[in-house]
Amino acid sequence: MSHKNNNNPFKKGSEQEPEDKENYNKSEQKNEEEKPEETTNKLQDEYDKLNQQYIRLAADFDNYRKRQEQERESLLKYGAENALKKMIEILDNFERGEKALENVEDCQQVKESFNLVHKQVLETLQKLGLEEIEAEGKEFDPNFHEAVMQTLTSEHPEHTVINVLQKGYKLGDKVLRPSMVNVATVE
Repeated sequence: MSHKNNNNPFKKGSEQEPEDKENYNKSEQKNEEEKPEETTNKLQDEYDKLNQQYIRLAADFDNYRKRQEQERESLLKYGAENALKKMIEILDNFERGEKALENVEDCQQVKESFNLVHKQVLETLQKLGLEEIEAEGKEFDPNFHEAVMQTLTSEHPEHTVINVLQKGYKLGDKVLRPSMVNVATVE
């Protein structure tokens, strides 16, 4: 079985024999020389494109970082602004109450005024997110309570808060001040 290789243009008997072998060889060499150069150019173009994307991304990130820093500084500087505006109203009420009570001798009226302002303070702080930590009758939790006393008792289960000596407060999940408590212990 005779097999002709039609893929080789220089083989004798080939149907695709070039007319000018020398020009054919030069054009092949030129194509081989251009391919690495074209590849290099393509790689350089791709590198330049990726480098520009990187530079833009780095600049965007730097701008983002600067904006975040400005926002953080602004929050630190003006974060208490809303709270202070609400507390100013309470301060005004204290001053009004002080003037109104200058000539009052009725203790009940003083007590009522005091209770009104106290209630306003609590409501304002609750609107700002302040929450009282529930303690009395609850099981002692070191995350929210600070045991400053222990009392031997059979009236309450062990590790139960039987008395709150100072209220504790939290803002969301963050404890601002733990409750100071008296905890029951069993013999």
